[in-house]
Amino acid sequence: MPTYQYRCNSCGFETEVFQRMSDDALTTCTECGKETFERVISAEGGFVLKGSGFYSTDYCGSKSSSKGSAPSGGCSTGSCPFAK
Repeated sequence: MPTYQYRCNSCGFETEVFQRMSDDALTTCTECGKETFERVISAEGGFVLKGSGFYSTDYCGSKSSSKGSAPSGGCSTGSCPFAK
């Protein structure tokens, strides 16, 4: 279930709420009771791919992959298009 950030435009109160995506947005501030509560777009909670199982880590980033060798003409020749 996603976490949404809310901010009151009247009193400045901020909070995070667990809600289903299908739930209606909250409008009443829990602190001042006014109808000025709005959902805030958050820059936090980025999506990060970690661990094995991804092309860039299995073939390009690691020379000692236990899953086999890199595809010919790609990372094994040093010309990996996904290498940083």
